[in-house]
This record gives sequence, structure tokens and C-alpha cells, in this order.
Amino acid sequence: MGEINQNKVEVKHLTKYFGSLHVLNDISFNIKKGDFVCVVGPTGCGKTTFLNCLTRIYMPTKGDLFIDGAPADPKKHDLAFVFQEPSSIPWKTVEQNLRFGLELKKIDKKTIDERVENMIRLLGLEEFRDQYPSQLSVSTAQRIIIGRAFAMNPDLLLMDEPYGQMDIKLRFYLEDEVIRLWKEMGSTVIFITHNVEEAVYLAEKILILSNKPTTIKEEVIVDLPRPRDVTDPEFIKIRKYVTDQIKWW
Repeated sequence: MGEINQNKVEVKHLTKYFGSLHVLNDISFNIKKGDFVCVVGPTGCGKTTFLNCLTRIYMPTKGDLFIDGAPADPKKHDLAFVFQEPSSIPWKTVEQNLRFGLELKKIDKKTIDERVENMIRLLGLEEFRDQYPSQLSVSTAQRIIIGRAFAMNPDLLLMDEPYGQMDIKLRFYLEDEVIRLWKEMGSTVIFITHNVEEAVYLAEKILILSNKPTTIKEEVIVDLPRPRDVTDPEFIKIRKYVTDQIKWW
């Protein structure tokens, strides 16, 4: 089986109960290497529990997550996360923040230097490298978090509503940054959002979750050229379809 057809991530029968509360119900899907998948669903449908099972914060009640055919294990696999709250380390400079995750992994200094320089160049952060997060705008601070996650060259990058708090112009700007990094680095990304337009703008594939107990209602392939145009009739058609699927549970 060639690299092209390989599933990077396989989720099989992921089910989660908290006591008698049934949150996730038999979720199965595959993600190819280098895919960008967005997950959408009705409010309160268990998107965060779903993410927490993928990151191994919670272990599923049954079912499993495989990366490159082996059960996901944070000690063995690189799982990187980006959450809504900017989570840079306030007493470290931009460059030190970008180095931090790599140093924890005990990667050799030469590789760290190369990856960090590459990330600073890709993100256009040269002028900020010696500044501290508190000196930066919100969008620049969030770019560092995103850069830090991509620099890990993770097996799987999980992003949970990273732009939830930002205005629309900043969101588009940061979405474009993520797409650029994703293409350049060849990363495999799962991106959780409640914003359908954002999902259609970013994703190669959208997973629509149902109400609790949550299962995958549908997978929608988004086969549109990039950069995507939110006024394109095809874009609007997919956005409307996904929105309707979320409504009709």
C-alpha cells in the first residue's frame, strides 16, 4: 500500500460514557496523511469530549485511536494542540516560546535551530523574535502558538476553536496563515469549530457531528480551489448544506 493511500489516523468505534451519561456513540473515521479535517456540530454536542478523547486527556470507554496503525500514545506520538486561549509562556520571548516544545522533546539543537528559524521566517516574526507575549497584539500572540504547534512537526495537530474570540478580519488573516503552514509543513490537522463558514474555508473534509450521544452524521468533502472565495456560489452551496445538516438532527 503506497504512502498516498495510507491512513495517518484511524478512529474506530470511539464511545465515551461519564457514569450513565452517554456522550460519544460509536464514532469511526479515517484521515489521510496531510489532510485538513474540520469538525462541526450543534452546540453542546460533545466536540470537546471528542477532542479530549483524541488527545488522551480522557480515555474512551470503548474504541480507539490509531496513528500510523498503532494505538495513539502521547509518549510515542507527537500530538500537538492549539486552544482558544493564547497559551504562550509569558516569561519567554517569541523565539524561546517556539523552541520550548522542541526542547521538551529533547530534539538536538541543530534541528531545533533549523525548525525555529524556518517557523520565524514562515510567520514573518523576525522583528518580534526577542519580544515577550505581553508586548504583542492578540493575533501575533496566537500566531506564535500556531507556529509552536506546527514546529513540533506533529503526527496529528488538534485545534479547538483557536479564533473563537477574534474579529472577522483577524480570523480570515489567521486562517490563511494556518493554511499556508499546513501546506508548507504537510501536517495532518483536525480543527474543531462551530463556525460553518470557517470550516468550509479551511477544510478538505468536514465531519458533521450529531446531538448527544454524538456520532458522525455525515462526512462532506470540500473540493474547492484555494484560496477559497466565500462569495463563490459553490462555497455558499456547501456552507448552506452543512448548516442545514446541523439544524436537522
